[in-house]
Order: sequence, then structure tokens, then C-alpha cells
Amino acid sequence: MDIGIKDAVHAVEAASVMRLLPGRPRLLALGEPTHGEDLLLDVRNELFRQLVEQEGYRTIGIESDCLMGLVVDDYVTSGTGSLDEVMERGFSHGWGASAANRELVRWMRAYNEDRPASERLRFAGLDGPLEIGHAASPRQALTALHGYLAAHVDTDLLPCDVETLDRLLGSDDRWANPATMMDPSQSVGQSAEARRLRLLADDLVALLDAETPQLIARSSRDDWERARLYGRAATGLLRYHHWMADTSPGRMSRLLGLRSSMIAANMLAVAERGPALVHAHNAHFQRDKSSMRMGDLPFEWWSSGAIVRAHLGEEFAFLATALGTIRHQGVDAPPPDTLEGLLYTLPDDGYVIDARRLAAALGDARPAPRVSPWFGYAPLDPAHLAAYDGLVFVKDVTRS
Repeated sequence: MDIGIKDAVHAVEAASVMRLLPGRPRLLALGEPTHGEDLLLDVRNELFRQLVEQEGYRTIGIESDCLMGLVVDDYVTSGTGSLDEVMERGFSHGWGASAANRELVRWMRAYNEDRPASERLRFAGLDGPLEIGHAASPRQALTALHGYLAAHVDTDLLPCDVETLDRLLGSDDRWANPATMMDPSQSVGQSAEARRLRLLADDLVALLDAETPQLIARSSRDDWERARLYGRAATGLLRYHHWMADTSPGRMSRLLGLRSSMIAANMLAVAERGPALVHAHNAHFQRDKSSMRMGDLPFEWWSSGAIVRAHLGEEFAFLATALGTIRHQGVDAPPPDTLEGLLYTLPDDGYVIDARRLAAALGDARPAPRVSPWFGYAPLDPAHLAAYDGLVFVKDVTRS
């Protein structure tokens, strides 16, 4: 490897990451190019531990249901429930089965033991209450928001009672019907009941904002922040369901953009607590506009990271992760003319790389894009190299 490129390579350590950045970011985003590999999550866990111990980071957010994440946060902050229960009920997308996620939760709970509330670590789910094929009922978020307000404000300020919400919501199965993703006619998102719920949710969130001083005084800032999360989830879900019922050509772009906006809003809420590590797929954090094709139809939307960067500027930093092999998924050694192939020639197992310095060292000799033989892994686009704040490279991802 060229000596100029070697100079851009450092150990995967918090100190190495911080040296790449102009200052300690409020949000440090670590992406991954594939899901479900515990080795990549082990790298995340170790980096978070170092950020906690050396840089004062106190929160980690991951690409999981934001409402389910409250179960994890309750456990790591106050020991509510058991570790087994938390892993079963606190994660979406199947992430609770991960040994690395289990170790993260166990370590956070042990770290928080006997520490004052101001020093405890916090956990956050970043994603909306969504799965790939469907979205959840807004019942949990709406009724929890209403319950919080009903306990702390005058009853005549509420736009409705909980019985009205229950009647308008109807069966949760109607909302979570997986057939709606491919058949908008099966969605309840544009029904008269859903339209009324959107107005009520908006009124509840407006009341939450208007009564902020009293609400924090009568409950606590943590309870108020949780109510804000319920409000984001409720309005986001109702908006998402509305567009699931849409039949226009822009339907899918709108849904993809709405999910990004929900993740971005949760990331910005996490940033209000202080410095945090956030972890999701590389595609959620990229600066450039995201795109995909379904058949002959192209779709574009802004990633969550692009939205957050527009708000936070240099207080948001993104480390993209690249990898060499996932042999158990048929991803063998990368071609030598690709970015991953270039990095694969390095002798050790993992690195943090100064992406801009690497781009400068390569000059006009831009590597070829790598083509993945497996749909579950997305190689980095070398054209975006200079836009990353840094790279993490993992040479060989072995079976979990």
C-alpha cells in the first residue's frame, strides 16, 4: 500500500476517532454495511465503552423501535424487569436475539449500578414503530401521551377522552395488516377515523408543548421527554399510515422519507441529552440523497443523517463501516481495484481511517465500486469517500 494511505490508518479507538474530528460531536454516528453480524456490534460496543469512559458520552441509540427501546432504557437505568425479558420485549427487527446486543445491555446496567441519575447511561431506539412490511397501530403512543397529559393538566384542556381514542382506533390488527404495503386499498390510514385521530394527535402534542413548564414541574423532565417521544411516534405513525393508503406514484418515496424523518427526530431528541453514539445502517447516515429502484420505478429521499446534519452541522459526525469478507454469506475477498480491496491488503483486522486523507492520497485514481454477491450487504460507494468523517474497516466478519 502507498505510504500516504498508510498514514491515514489508525487503531479502532475512541481517541483515534476524536483526532479525525474538529471537536467532540454531540452525535457520533457509526454505520454498518450489513445487519445481523455480532462482530460489527462488538466493535460498536467497545467504541461506546471507550467513548463513555474517555469522552463523557452517556447515550447510545440503535436502529430499533423507539417505543420498545423504553423497556431497555428502564432496565439499564433502574433495573426494571430481567435481562431475558428486556431482550425479548425491548428490541424490534429481531435484534434482541443478538449476543452482542445482550452484552451491551448487560454492561450498561452494570455500569449504572449505584451511580447517581446524572451519570447513568441511557438507551434509545431510533426507528419508528415500523417493520419492513407494515407499521404498528398508533394505540400505544396515543394512549400513553393522553394518559400523561390527563394526569397533569386540567381535564377541560384535553381535546378528547381516552374512550374516544379507543373507539376511533378500533382493532390494532387493522393498522398492522402486512398486506397494506403492497395493497394501499387495505390500509385504514385515510379513513374518517384516521383523519380524526391525526387532528387529535396534533392537538395533544400542541397541548404538551403549551403546558411544558407545568408538566416538568409536576412530573419530571424525563417523564416529559418520554411524552414527547409518544407524541413523535403517534403523529409519525398516523402520517405513515396515511401515506400507506395513497395510490400516487410518489407513495414509496414518501414512506421512505417519513421513516427517515422519524429516525432523524429521535436522533435530535437524543442529542439534547448530550453526546451520544448512534448506530444504524450506513445508508441511514449518508450525506447524499438516498435512492433505490423497485422494478422500473426509481425512488429518492433524504437520509436521517442528512436531515440531522442540516440541523447540527459539525456537531454531527459519521463514521461509515466497510468490510472485507462475510464468507458465510458468500462475500469473499474483495477485488483489488475496489476500496475494500485496497484496505484488505492491510495486515491487521480492523482500522479507523481518515477518509478525507485517504481520498486525497488516492487522487484521481478512484477505486471501482464493489458489487456484492449477497443482497444483505451494501459496499461503500467510493465516490462518497471524501464526504465521510471517517471509516471503520473490519477485515473479516466471521459467523456469529
